[in-house]
Amino acid sequence: MTARYVHGYDAAEAARLHDQAGTLEALLHGDTLYPPGAEVLEAGCGVGAQTAALLRRSPGARITAVDVSAESVAVARARLGQGVRFLQADLHDLPFAAGRFDHVFLCFVLEHLPDPVAALAALRRVLRPGGTITVIEGDHGSVLFHPEDAAARAAIACQVALQRAAGGDPMIGRRLRPLLASAGFAAPLVSARLVQADADRPGLAEGFTRRTFAAMVAGVRAPALAGGLTTAAAFDAGIAALERTAGPEGMFCYTFFKAVAEAP
Repeated sequence: MTARYVHGYDAAEAARLHDQAGTLEALLHGDTLYPPGAEVLEAGCGVGAQTAALLRRSPGARITAVDVSAESVAVARARLGQGVRFLQADLHDLPFAAGRFDHVFLCFVLEHLPDPVAALAALRRVLRPGGTITVIEGDHGSVLFHPEDAAARAAIACQVALQRAAGGDPMIGRRLRPLLASAGFAAPLVSARLVQADADRPGLAEGFTRRTFAAMVAGVRAPALAGGLTTAAAFDAGIAALERTAGPEGMFCYTFFKAVAEAP
């Protein structure tokens, strides 16, 4: 039921995930607050990049974090110590009783799954009636940048093609509301979260444009070449063009979507 994680599990990807989480914490998690004592499940915690933000924002909540990758769970546990209960588990077959949690949280998970509705339905089972689910996803179709460059667009298209071939959907953000409704959740409320990185926002230009988005695309260089999707020269030119959008005259915009819904 799970798709291959197209970005891989090496140390560079772990560092990128933590850079991304830190750069976007205020934008994505400023309104993610759980009360003391609340039982919270983070599904697809990976190396704990988003888990750290949950801990900072809701220090009194009791957080359980699961991921299908035992290696990622070990990295997260080593990084965050005893503040979270970490388990290796497939979110489609969770080892918890029905209604076990008050809240479920998942960030950048559904985009990698071939059947996001089935995943959401599995998570609904472990939510108590009236409990909430929070889902955050990006949408690669929202990318805008200056200077515009065909090679940069082609490099992004390689990443999109590889993720789709692995069973995911890198443009899933726009689909969150219907996905949640199809999985049986009530009153889904979706908000768009725009990243605008330019010379007036140098932290975002460095932290998001260069170290998150361009680094993510650069990370698929080997499989893109192996799959015949591009040439080395063309791909490298695309990454260089993406990085130029983080320069003094550049602009890079990307939209994330955050949805909150209730379990009936």
